[in-house]
Amino acid sequence: MSQAKSGDTVKIHYTGTLADGTQFDSSAGRDPLEFALGSGQVIPGFDSAVDGMAVGDSKTVDIPPEEAYGQRHEQLIQQVPKSALPEEMEPEAGMQLQSQSPDGQIMNLVVTEVAEETITVDGNHPLAGQTLTFDIELVAIA
Repeated sequence: MSQAKSGDTVKIHYTGTLADGTQFDSSAGRDPLEFALGSGQVIPGFDSAVDGMAVGDSKTVDIPPEEAYGQRHEQLIQQVPKSALPEEMEPEAGMQLQSQSPDGQIMNLVVTEVAEETITVDGNHPLAGQTLTFDIELVAIA
């Protein structure tokens, strides 16, 4: 039986959970996730976990932050004056925004707090700093 290796297109079913058991993503009820192994389309730890699996194999893996979305960085949490927002915008906690950095990169931000004159935004990935657990089943190698 062949094993998945870098460059193969694979199809997998998965369920991702946090340390407290909270499910954050799953392919249940959907088509399997398809990606090219080793291409950088998924987080590095997920790529490594699928490498070497054979069709029909299942496994559970814990992926540390360094192989997932990285550690949280306090410098990515900033206060922004409300006057910097479009006039018609009413910011609320949990609202997602985009900003462009000086070098032209698009940053995804989440509003974490709204005060009278400012808002606090967080540019960290929502799963940064967390160890992720995945139940993975390899269903096809193309």
